[in-house]
Amino acid sequence: MKLRLGARGSALSLAQTGEVARAFAGRFDVEVLAIQTTGDRLSRLNAEISRKGVFTKEIDEALLDGRVDVGVHSLKDLPSQIPPGLVLAAVPAREDPSDALISHPSRPLSDLPRGARIGTGSPRRKAQLLALRPDLEVVDARGNVDTRLRRLREGKWNAIVLARAGLARLGRLEDIAEVFGPDRMLPAIGQGALALIAREGDSAVREALALLDDERSHREALAERALLRYLEAGCRAPLAGLARAVGGALSLSAGVFSPDGRRLLREDGSGPADLPEAVGRRVAEALLTRGAAKLIAEARA
Repeated sequence: MKLRLGARGSALSLAQTGEVARAFAGRFDVEVLAIQTTGDRLSRLNAEISRKGVFTKEIDEALLDGRVDVGVHSLKDLPSQIPPGLVLAAVPAREDPSDALISHPSRPLSDLPRGARIGTGSPRRKAQLLALRPDLEVVDARGNVDTRLRRLREGKWNAIVLARAGLARLGRLEDIAEVFGPDRMLPAIGQGALALIAREGDSAVREALALLDDERSHREALAERALLRYLEAGCRAPLAGLARAVGGALSLSAGVFSPDGRRLLREDGSGPADLPEAVGRRVAEALLTRGAAKLIAEARA
């Protein structure tokens, strides 16, 4: 059986798709096809990315018209609703979902000078950085990992914040000055996890992908994505969430923030690990009761 894996052409996307291809070595004939997405084009133009799905749309289309068999994505890039006819077939074992600080010269957040410039393209990271250090100047940073690291060394910023998982997959962990625990910076929905998307009716491909599915990671993904779906938050809203499945239980910590980091709503919930979406919905409802919808609307505005 041959599996055609659809991926973006970025270094990170190809690295994580390579992980999937190697996991199938000796079992299937695997081909990786690089597909340019709207998000890739916007990134090259240094344009703002204001909605979910721009890194997945063209790969979804290639799946639906049969050009590829599997879409390999960072889970955090998926919109809250997967297009009809496609399913989240597998979530491999998740990398550490933490955010990481990279500074030049290398030093932790507490040692950065007052008014230090930190680059990030994420409203979620910006809000939480300002909650930790209101004196910081948090500025927009776009481009791929190598581009941001180069601009950091050139002195554009004092530091940048990236996902530790992406740095691990690119072999760049030595660049990290500090890793943020979830008590200081909650990660993005799905951060650190991969999503393997297949056609709903393609039972042979779905059976193959089941070999890579990690039950714990998949349950965490479903809880976090349910939170996202019920809050109806786009990628410009400072929303964060982290689920942890241990044994038969699943816990979920979530946060919604004002863009300036001055207002913060955090909520925790738990429940049976085999009902992850119910946990996500309960935590979302608790946040909405406390005013999350208003914060999300302000962020979108």
